Amino acid sequence: MSTFFDEMKTSFEAVPVESDNKIATSEFLEASESLVKLFDLLGNSAFTVVQKDLTGNITKIRKRLLATPIESSTLQDLVNNERASGHKTASEGLLWLTRGLQFTAQALRETIDNPDLELTKTFTDAYSKTLIKYHGILVRPVFKLAMKACPYRKDFFAKLGADQERVNEQLKVWLSSLEKIVKILLEFLAVTCKDL
Repeated sequence: MSTFFDEMKTSFEAVPVESDNKIATSEFLEASESLVKLFDLLGNSAFTVVQKDLTGNITKIRKRLLATPIESSTLQDLVNNERASGHKTASEGLLWLTRGLQFTAQALRETIDNPDLELTKTFTDAYSKTLIKYHGILVRPVFKLAMKACPYRKDFFAKLGADQERVNEQLKVWLSSLEKIVKILLEFLAVTCKDL
């Protein structure tokens, strides 16, 4: 029986990362789109705001990739070339997408590392450690409501796949790949996009 991870178009471990840490744009966007579907499994309309945010930022980056494919083959090249041309739409999109990915990675890391805690706790803790500092007083309540709407842990994991041992193995590999990419991007964006 297949799992959620088997059905992904592209997984984060399949995203090429060059020796100089440059990340392939197209595969990264496909892996990010696959991640957005994870929020469907949380089964609550409260997560629509999270999904829309991620999808909107993916769209900004893809638009730049399609407009300047040669200069945008890696995320770092895309940002550097866009910024040099005086624009920043895709760079802002990547910054916010990376923050959203960081939140997702943190939430799942908290979930794996604390098997006795429910998702409402692990996702709320992850939000407090990642996104909350970037959100204003109007956005915070929306996200906090979404965290409270998390399903029970056992129900979420059941949706990931029937073979829980396989799900756990795949989740760990996928998550460590996501965390590696997020770390590279956060370090790059901290230097390149200080003004955003």
